[in-house]
Amino acid sequence: MAKIRKIFVCSKCDAQFPKWQGRCTECGEWGTISEQIVSAKKTSSAPVAKTISFNDVKSETVIRYQTGIGEFDRVLGGSLTSSSVVLLGGDPGIGKSTLVLQAAADLSKRKQVIYVSGEESPEQIKQRIERLGLAVGTLEFVTETDIDVVSATLGNTKPQIAVIDSIQTLSSQEVSSSAGSVQQIKAATSRLVEVAKKNNITIIIIGHVTKQGAVAGPRTLEHLVDTVLYLEGDRYQSFRILRAIKNRYGNTDEIGVFEMKENGLKEVVNPSEAFLKDRAKVAGSVVTCIIEGSRPFLVEVQALVTKTGFGYPQRKSSGFDYKRLQLLLAVLSKRAGVRIGDQDIHVNIVGGVKVKEPAADLAVCLAIISALKNIPLDSKMVVLGEVGLGGEVRSVNQIDKRLEEASKLGFGRIITSSGIITRKKIAVNPVKDIKEAVKEAFA
Repeated sequence: MAKIRKIFVCSKCDAQFPKWQGRCTECGEWGTISEQIVSAKKTSSAPVAKTISFNDVKSETVIRYQTGIGEFDRVLGGSLTSSSVVLLGGDPGIGKSTLVLQAAADLSKRKQVIYVSGEESPEQIKQRIERLGLAVGTLEFVTETDIDVVSATLGNTKPQIAVIDSIQTLSSQEVSSSAGSVQQIKAATSRLVEVAKKNNITIIIIGHVTKQGAVAGPRTLEHLVDTVLYLEGDRYQSFRILRAIKNRYGNTDEIGVFEMKENGLKEVVNPSEAFLKDRAKVAGSVVTCIIEGSRPFLVEVQALVTKTGFGYPQRKSSGFDYKRLQLLLAVLSKRAGVRIGDQDIHVNIVGGVKVKEPAADLAVCLAIISALKNIPLDSKMVVLGEVGLGGEVRSVNQIDKRLEEASKLGFGRIITSSGIITRKKIAVNPVKDIKEAVKEAFA
């Protein structure tokens, strides 16, 4: 006889609990937890599956669609792929719908494209197309929030590309929870994936992120789709970064850089030049070079050091890992003898870029010391290097790409780890540790 047990499930976020409680501790909703009976069935003997040799599997030609937006195609792995499902996430107002509408307008000149929206009317989409100055071809529009109707429409018309804006507005009558809940979003996405694979339709799904920065809850949809993209940036700044988190048809290391203008998102062909455009020669400003995918970027690291007005000094960072900053401050204090115990320290990466690689460590350290001494550093100097706990400066990868990018923009001096040879147009100042780097930078 099958063993029967009781569990309590939240109808909003699908969280499970061993006993009833009034408030769900996962999503914070009240009165959403109900009792469910679960029976543990005995496993029956299943037939043995037939194995297939990969030598007998025939390769199929993959159909790809260029979006007409180079930065978008770069992050996708070259282009959209037929029968694939792409999830684009981002904060509200960051430009997700604008980017997808620009791509859909260009694709509609060559392919049949259907735009499904549960948030905006045809008149609103039409106004946005006119405001952006887009020329559309066979772009069709559907206003619907029922996933069953949307699936039937896509299966009947069989367009090459379909856009869903947004997944939070779709709901299924088979699921009892409200639209936008985890169950509804998972059910709608599963149906769309089934339609895409069955009818060779490329579907782009737009999804809003939660406060934690994940689409529709932590990792809810990422395993269902083929590609996951995030559009990052501050809505009050002009630059946007398109990043791939998962891609079955390309590299996940590539990023695309856009600038938000009145007529939509425009590609930034030379991100390094754009990030350094308004740079001023002030204390606490240092240029470093980071690698995103296969592309080098020159970014400005800014630091501000002031006497603390409280008993405990503040440490703030924007675009740079806070824990990494604390580690570097400890190294500066212990290995370089820099007195910062009574100073408030603020670090910022200009342009809304988020630096994750340790190649910017030395630049952050020198920017802090420059701000502390109130002495500007050489404006034509680039600083590269990882800083270890012993104060040593370690080498970084793909140094040739970084030096070439710095040389293109007219930088003539590099401070980095020892062992790097001076190039034709750029002088390399090798240093072994943080003390040598400080002497070299302020020489």
